[in-house]
Amino acid sequence: MQKCRLSAMAVLWLGAATTAATTVLAENIDHQGKPIIVTATRTAQTTEESLASVTVISRKDIERQQARSLEDLFRGVLGINVENDGGPGKGTFLRMRGTESDHILVLIDGIKAGSATSGTTAFENIPVEQIERIEIVRGPRSSLYGSEAIGGVIQIFTRKGVGEGIKPSFSFGGGSFSTLNGSVGLSGGGKQGWFNMTVSGIGTSGFNACTGSETAGCFTIEPDRDGYRNVAGSARAGYRFQNGLEIEGNFMHSAGKTEFDGSFVNKAVIAQQVFGGSARFSPFDFWRVNIIAGRTRDDSNNFLGKVFMTRFDTTRDTVTWQNNFMLHQNHQLTVGTDYQHDQVNSTEAFTVNSRSNWGVFAQHLASIAAHNVQLSLRHDDNQQFGSRVTGGAGWGYAITDKVRLLASFGSAFKAPTFNELFFPGFGNANLRPEESRSFEFGVRGNLDWGNWSLNVYETRIDKLIAFDASTLAPANIDQARIRGLEAVLGTQIMGWQLNGNLTFLDPENRSDGPNKGNILPRRAEQTFRLDIDRQFGQYRLGAMFLAEGDRFDDLANTRKLDSYVKFDLRAEYIISKHWRILGRIENLFNKHYETAAFFNQPGRNFFATLRYQP
Repeated sequence: MQKCRLSAMAVLWLGAATTAATTVLAENIDHQGKPIIVTATRTAQTTEESLASVTVISRKDIERQQARSLEDLFRGVLGINVENDGGPGKGTFLRMRGTESDHILVLIDGIKAGSATSGTTAFENIPVEQIERIEIVRGPRSSLYGSEAIGGVIQIFTRKGVGEGIKPSFSFGGGSFSTLNGSVGLSGGGKQGWFNMTVSGIGTSGFNACTGSETAGCFTIEPDRDGYRNVAGSARAGYRFQNGLEIEGNFMHSAGKTEFDGSFVNKAVIAQQVFGGSARFSPFDFWRVNIIAGRTRDDSNNFLGKVFMTRFDTTRDTVTWQNNFMLHQNHQLTVGTDYQHDQVNSTEAFTVNSRSNWGVFAQHLASIAAHNVQLSLRHDDNQQFGSRVTGGAGWGYAITDKVRLLASFGSAFKAPTFNELFFPGFGNANLRPEESRSFEFGVRGNLDWGNWSLNVYETRIDKLIAFDASTLAPANIDQARIRGLEAVLGTQIMGWQLNGNLTFLDPENRSDGPNKGNILPRRAEQTFRLDIDRQFGQYRLGAMFLAEGDRFDDLANTRKLDSYVKFDLRAEYIISKHWRILGRIENLFNKHYETAAFFNQPGRNFFATLRYQP
């Protein structure tokens, strides 16, 4: 059995974390706050009540960090490894708790997003100016959501109007790599209704995305600047009637063009869209009904220079009917059903271009003395692979009113993508879903001086889909065993708010063959992030320190990506109640690093923004 590798740098990071007693917890900049989440159980609860390991990134966090992309927000977040293929607008892939990039379920305003062909979500094309908050749930959730939730669930909520009256907002900024971006918004609300409309845009000349060769990396030599442009808009509105009926509609559209380095395609015109609505009402005091329906689109037209090459457009229609029953003050039962239909429209001749899935689920939440229990069960019936049953169980025990023990188990699965099943000359229609089993144990505390948590987990994944050289097609031939330790703590020292996290990861390849026992590629085995913030009157200062350990770029572990340390500074000047100037220097010491071999990351760069926010 392979031991978890702890480098000398990792030991120093652990020592620093222990000495300073700090961890990053984006949702708890004020450790007395109790954010509400809905993703972990599909019902509302506080982060303290949750039996899962969760992170909430609020709109205030986004603005405080001066994040310009989801990559900025996710890099260094507990349990997440980020891979970026060459800068803004380029492929950005997340691996949660060492699982694959398509093992994360992504929801936007409760509607399942992502590409049916690739199986991943284009995070690089979701502008942060359209986002109100993000909920991240680590660990399996297939027993509530079905396919893909092996590593966890990420739910993105678009901007929502709050407060009384109509409020405009505005921001404009620019910086390195000839970058300009801006946004304009209008929001409002009252006692019963609310709305928000936001338009944003970004343009950048970028930098050379790839320094590969004709035999490695991007398999071409194109020493140019690879730019990116994006224009996006969102709208969200709702109304609560006197009888308690609440309706809401949401829309987001993001369109742009990105350039990259490649021998077959090197430019893409992309679009993502989410359109949906929801209704919530209570037929009786003990019964709450939620209905959500929507459509997501993921479109990509690909070019080599000015020559059109391929098109991959996918649509996903989903409908959810969920019922929450308060059986007793300490017992809640949730039952519901999900319907999903995927459709592919492509220049490639897929032998099958659509499929449907029905899922039914049930969950029981109970509170008995100092114990909390979560039990969930789900059955999925897929047009392609048939039936699948998954389950989950969580337990919490309050040692004191501020310290809690946690334990959980969950099974999960991932349905094969259309590319894996039906891509011409490559797909294998006989593929079965990937399967996993996860165990987790933890302890957390929320004390007067701050908050902390410690979690250990193990995930075993079977029937992983990989290319089989004997058949020249994908097959369910791989296995993995992933172990991890996560530490979180946030506190305040002499007026400085310190937040950080530390992860040790042992992602082992358990497949038969020469790579057995190797580290799964593109996962850092150690990650440490520390955020420091303080306000001095009209000034606010902050810094982010990120250190990631070595990782390998290939299954054979022959191509090593070195560890790196990145240091960012940020400052903010409050001109008046509603106006402020923000500035950020990223990668202060101009560290060269890669998260995928041959794909460049930005060196030292800066960005400044003028923001009006009532």
